[in-house]
Amino acid sequence: MLPSYTTEKIQRKATKMIPELRNLSYERRLQRLELISLEQRRLRGQLIETFKYLNGLNNVTLEELFERDGNVRTKNNGQKLLLRNFKTSQAMNFFPVKIAATWNQLPENIVSAGTVNTFKNRLDKFWITNPPQYYILLTMSLTP
Repeated sequence: MLPSYTTEKIQRKATKMIPELRNLSYERRLQRLELISLEQRRLRGQLIETFKYLNGLNNVTLEELFERDGNVRTKNNGQKLLLRNFKTSQAMNFFPVKIAATWNQLPENIVSAGTVNTFKNRLDKFWITNPPQYYILLTMSLTP
């Protein structure tokens, strides 16, 4: 399997091959083609898997991966995950650590969806007006 940066590089080059889009930025080319970046596609997949874990749709118990934040005093989406702090870079790349801050930023109507398809549709609609800022949210989840 190709490293993700190589795959993204291939997508960048492929979108530049379309003559009328050649002079646009990568982000504008993706918008015109109604595509999302591979980074955003990976984030979307991680959020879908998180939804499945939190709703018991996977064969893993919730406690094995996530810990819910029991703080009811803060305004949140109703399914807020506890952010864990780790000192090693290996632990910071662990799926539940990377995704928790991003999950916590989602609105309540998305995380409370009744089905996976409803979750996907609501997430996609939300991202039209609120594109994900993956690196910012990832950084937030990793700072002690």
